[in-house]
Amino acid sequence: MRQVSGHTARRRFGQNFLVAPGVVRSIVDAIAPRRDDLMVEIGPGLGALTEPLLACLDHLHVVEIDRDLIARLRRRFPADRLGIHEGDALEFDFASLGAPLRIVGNLPYNISTPLLFHLARFAEQIGDMHFMLQKEVVDRMAAVPGSGDFGRLSVMLQYRFHVECLFPVPPEAFNPPPKVESAIVRLIPRAAAELTARDEEVFARVVMAAFSQRRKM
Repeated sequence: MRQVSGHTARRRFGQNFLVAPGVVRSIVDAIAPRRDDLMVEIGPGLGALTEPLLACLDHLHVVEIDRDLIARLRRRFPADRLGIHEGDALEFDFASLGAPLRIVGNLPYNISTPLLFHLARFAEQIGDMHFMLQKEVVDRMAAVPGSGDFGRLSVMLQYRFHVECLFPVPPEAFNPPPKVESAIVRLIPRAAAELTARDEEVFARVVMAAFSQRRKM
C-alpha cells in the first residue's frame, strides 16, 4: 500500500490517484463543464478532478465507496455544493439524480467493464460521459468490426453510444502508478432512432452467445 497525501491507496478499491496537473486540465477542458450542468463524478478520490470541476459548476454530485475519502471530501468542500453519495457505483441508481446527466470519473480499473454495462442501462438519462480507463479497455470500446479488439464490449457500448478515445495518459500521471497505460474516452448516447433492436434483452443475449462461441473456437 502507498500513502498519497496522507491516505493509503487501497488495492481492493482499485485506487490510483491522478496527480498530474496538466492531465487534469486536459480532462476538464475535454469535459467543458457549464455552470448549470447536472454532473456526477464516480470515484472522486482525493479530489484532483473534483476541485476544478466545482470551480466551473454550481453543484457536483460524487459517488464514493471509501469512507476515509468521504470524510476528507466533507472537510474540504462545502455541503451545499458537493453532494456526496456513499456507496458502490455498481449498485447506484444514476437515474435518481435526474437528467440529462453528465457522468465523469477516473474509474477503478478492476470494475471498469461491469460498471460500463451498468451505466449503459441509464443511457436515456445521460447527456455524455468522460472517463479515465485502462487503455486496453478503451481500445476494446472503440474497436471496429474485424479488429482483434472487437468484442462484446465493443458491440454493446457502440450500440448505445458514440465512443471516442480522446488522448492517452501515462502511468506516471498517477500515484501509485498503475502497471498499464490509460486513456480518456468520451461516450455520447445515440438518438432513439439509431437504436434498431426490437428487444434489447434478446439482442444482449445473442451478442453474449456469439462472442462466447468465438472464444471457444
